[in-house]
Amino acid sequence: MSASKHKISLLYPDFDGVSYSLLSARELHDLGIDQFCRGVSSSEKEQNLVSAVFASVTSDYRVAKYRADIFEDLYQNKDTRNFIKDLLEQIQVIKDFGILRKEIDKKTGLWGLLHKLDSISDYIKCVESLRELLSNDKLTSDGLKDLREYVNQVYEDSMFEAMKEDISRIKVETSNLQSVTVGINLNERFEARSIGLVSVNSEPFVSSGIVSSFSKALASKDNIKPTSQWDGDMHYEPIDVASGGLPGRLEKMAGFTMLQNLPAANAEVRNTIVNMPEDDTSQDVTYYLERVAGKMLNHTSKRLREILLKYASISISDVTNLVPEFKFFILMTEYVEKLRADGYVFNKASVSSDEASTSMDAEDFYNLKLLGKPSSEIVPNDLTFDEDNCVYVLTGANRGGKTTLTQAVGQLFVLAQAGVYVPCKAFSYRPVDHVFTHFPADEDKTLDLGRLGEECQRFKEIYKAATAQSLVLLNETFSTTSFEEGYYIAKDSVRALLAKSIRTIYNTHMHKLAMELDSIDCGDKKRSATSLVMQTNSGERSFKVKLAPPEGSSFAHDIAVKYGVTFEMLTGDK
Repeated sequence: MSASKHKISLLYPDFDGVSYSLLSARELHDLGIDQFCRGVSSSEKEQNLVSAVFASVTSDYRVAKYRADIFEDLYQNKDTRNFIKDLLEQIQVIKDFGILRKEIDKKTGLWGLLHKLDSISDYIKCVESLRELLSNDKLTSDGLKDLREYVNQVYEDSMFEAMKEDISRIKVETSNLQSVTVGINLNERFEARSIGLVSVNSEPFVSSGIVSSFSKALASKDNIKPTSQWDGDMHYEPIDVASGGLPGRLEKMAGFTMLQNLPAANAEVRNTIVNMPEDDTSQDVTYYLERVAGKMLNHTSKRLREILLKYASISISDVTNLVPEFKFFILMTEYVEKLRADGYVFNKASVSSDEASTSMDAEDFYNLKLLGKPSSEIVPNDLTFDEDNCVYVLTGANRGGKTTLTQAVGQLFVLAQAGVYVPCKAFSYRPVDHVFTHFPADEDKTLDLGRLGEECQRFKEIYKAATAQSLVLLNETFSTTSFEEGYYIAKDSVRALLAKSIRTIYNTHMHKLAMELDSIDCGDKKRSATSLVMQTNSGERSFKVKLAPPEGSSFAHDIAVKYGVTFEMLTGDK
């Protein structure tokens, strides 16, 4: 029953020529994405799910738009979202315990067959529910419309219709089977000699003390029936396995002590009665009952097996594989909805396919790690990547927000390309094929080459892998050596990045590098790096960024004035 023309996926559409790059755990950490994922859910499994989607990056604009439109559909249609949440639980049960787990063979017993029957029945209900759900005209995304087409094809397939009829009919037949009356022949030691089916009943037995009745019958010959014919005057005592196993339940039954003490019931008989595992479970009891019932209900089992084998080849993986994908969208829509309700700005990104267009235009964006602050205290920024501004050298005061802004730019691309609303008033962009980060390394990772050697090696690897469609974020790179050495390496690195036209933010304390950008020649006079500055106002950090030469000594002067350490202030001349 494969009605799909191509693979059904809400996150990885089957477009020609699409290739994905995987962000490393280190890159996700540098960007603060791991922290954001922990905010999405307290479940480690769900955190890993969200992180895995964020880590999968492609520069194909079609994928970004496909994901974003699905997110928009589910965000704007809350009733649909809630319906999906309920349906996901049903689909997950089918995936974990249903018809995909075991094949039907000659060894499959009655209970196994009945379980398969329920699984296929659940699958039919899920397909019908999905069909109803996706019939909503408000759903306009290509992804959900594609899924709608697939589900409709499955539903309208002649085999699916036949399966519905067969399963419905056999469900009615098996539902009438409520109880079985069993006759047991005993030997002189009261051991079971043979067992036989007396009747199959459409009504369940009612509770009564069957063990008590049995023991009383043994104690009085008057109570022993002279015939083996069933007259219906006998009931049963249910055994609650969960309350301590079969032996424990028997010991609690009225008359059991009397049965044990009967003269005819010697030690061998008593062992036969109670000699069951102390850790007996319902599965164990079901196994033994299944062996008995399988023989007694041979006709029913045979009929079930015939019907189920008929549909043994059905494939439901296309439906069940959607569970984690729907889960991702549900988690993200609900989290963004909560954040917006708390006053944080999140909006849909606009993805561009035009290679000649501005490759990023972000208005009032901020870093996700600021979500713990009151929204009114967050200072947003604007930034553009275009033909004239491809490589930025960002300078400013320590703890002035350079790293925060650098991270935020990477976050915009990661979230937008996953289809999620971004922390921004407006964001238009051309997708990147990878987000490379070069942030300070842990000291224990730099023992062999030294800090500078490790940084140089990492940058070389990044540069080799990066393309004109990449994003490179450098955080205080080459700052672990003398100024002269760091400046020399940084200058050549900027030249190389310009040569490839790689979208880059290089935040650094080397103001001289930013001041001499005009002298950096990459061989193409049309390309030049741009100085970007985190502004200060009278020595106070504003956390606002602007295109300007580095503040350099002016910033130092503001700090000196603030703390009263200018020459004039120190000597008292002013």
